Amino acid sequence: MSAEEFDPAIERLFARAPSLPDAPLFTAEVEQRLQRGSRLRFLILGLASVLGLGVAAREVLTVRLSAEPGESAALVGHGLQAASVNAQSVLQDGLDRFGLGSMDLAPVGGMQMFWVAAAGLIAVASIGLLRLSQEV
Repeated sequence: MSAEEFDPAIERLFARAPSLPDAPLFTAEVEQRLQRGSRLRFLILGLASVLGLGVAAREVLTVRLSAEPGESAALVGHGLQAASVNAQSVLQDGLDRFGLGSMDLAPVGGMQMFWVAAAGLIAVASIGLLRLSQEV
């Protein structure tokens, strides 16, 4: 069989996809997987929304409105300092748990840590977008 005869024969064979006996079952399974993924995303986004709403409501309800003008800046400064100390203790506990408690981060400046954190966030966002595009 020559090439001129072979190409049209292949085209005729693949022009129409054969119907398989389990095609309806396959279609139902694919639709079920798509629905399960969207349900999971809906559940995760819903839980995150409820959690965010709860945190926002708690913060709104615990605001001290009777503070003097100069006192509010001191309260904010004290709150930021307390949050920083809390974050440092959580980080130190995590490092101790993994055996990295003696790791000294003092030589690394604030700007370097900012860029490292920014690169990490960009990497996490890129991975998330990649996984999301593969699901769709």
